[in-house]
Amino acid sequence: MSSRPRTLVALAAGAILGFCGALTSGVLADRPSEAAHSGHASRPVDGTALPWQEASLFAEVYERVKRDYVDDVDDHGLMEKALRGMVAALDPHSAYLDSEEFEEIRLSTMGSYPGVGIEVVAEDGVVKVLRPIEGSPAQQAGLLPGDELVRIDGNEIGADLAGAIARMRGASGSLVSLTIRRAGGEALADYTLRRAQVEVHSVMQQTLEPGYGYLRVTTFSETTPADVGRAISRLKRDNPSGLKGLVLDLRNNPGGVLEAGVAVADDFLDSGVIVTADGRTVEARFRMDATPGDLIDGAPLVVLVNGGSASASEIVAGALKDHGRALLIGRRTYGKGSVQTVMPLNHGGAVKLTTSRYFTPSGTSIHGKGIIPDLVEEGPGLAPAELLTARGSPTLADRDGDVRVALDALKTGHGFAQASTLPVAMRAFVP
Repeated sequence: MSSRPRTLVALAAGAILGFCGALTSGVLADRPSEAAHSGHASRPVDGTALPWQEASLFAEVYERVKRDYVDDVDDHGLMEKALRGMVAALDPHSAYLDSEEFEEIRLSTMGSYPGVGIEVVAEDGVVKVLRPIEGSPAQQAGLLPGDELVRIDGNEIGADLAGAIARMRGASGSLVSLTIRRAGGEALADYTLRRAQVEVHSVMQQTLEPGYGYLRVTTFSETTPADVGRAISRLKRDNPSGLKGLVLDLRNNPGGVLEAGVAVADDFLDSGVIVTADGRTVEARFRMDATPGDLIDGAPLVVLVNGGSASASEIVAGALKDHGRALLIGRRTYGKGSVQTVMPLNHGGAVKLTTSRYFTPSGTSIHGKGIIPDLVEEGPGLAPAELLTARGSPTLADRDGDVRVALDALKTGHGFAQASTLPVAMRAFVP
């Protein structure tokens, strides 16, 4: 196990992180372009000039739209729509990003952002607080799950989730006024919050029973590997006799930073291939291997997955399954086996382009197929249960059927014989 560089990539985590809403519809495991590291746009590629026949066709369609479309369309808006359509037509995960969207995606991978620190969701025609983030201005002010956001700085919100997110963000130290309606009431209350740099942690842990730990990873950002290390250290501290087994919950984890997923898989592997990828360019062809060191010293491991486990989650699950390191329990995963690169453009914005297809250690592409668990649960399954910490609360295993199955498997060893190691394919890649 070793520390790996964390790179900027797109993250499809939805609106609950407070700044990812309404950006993309895909779930991603991405890498940056070299230009993204340097901050400069990439140079044109030789031999990619548009043939004059196609250029002429584009110009003709453009002119017809400008002249005959029922509404007046400005040149900038029309060109942006053309760019979005061109890239989006390639596949569901590629997209043209304007400058604002590019900045949103950059922020979404960093694990922190300037704002008030609440996860929000559009529900029943209003925007509601899903939960305040621990230690955030929102939590300190007393906002609660279920609170309805009525106005922000005097502006009515309605069901405008993206607008609410944008208005709550701002420079650290600046003030923002929130008018909320508490769940079950009609009265409105005003809160003035001072924005701060909010740390978004994607990892939660809990002891299920003495010796048996539970680790939930909700998304893969640049901070996830460090968060995983800290969470396992806490579990070891809370279980001084040692960990007999661990449940790694990747249900509803849409993916995120490719290197973060690889680092988490490496946390439980001593050696071997984690993922390989193939594409048209040299940068798109790569292989990532595990390094010595297992954070739980070889203790039995169960990974929970479902149809919401995608992209980087599937890289982790696929590597641990192929090496026979973990028993997978749950439902077939999403099936996203491609990698996107975010490429800055000369005049601002970026192109998020599919550049590679990745393969699990056995050489399998899971794209469009997903990963079938070793023990398949019946039915659609429920969302992971909330982690409760209050004294006297029902245990997680009592409230979450999948966790109960995983804990029973760890305690009895049932199913681990099925998690046999698959032969690892040595795919050949051009260096």
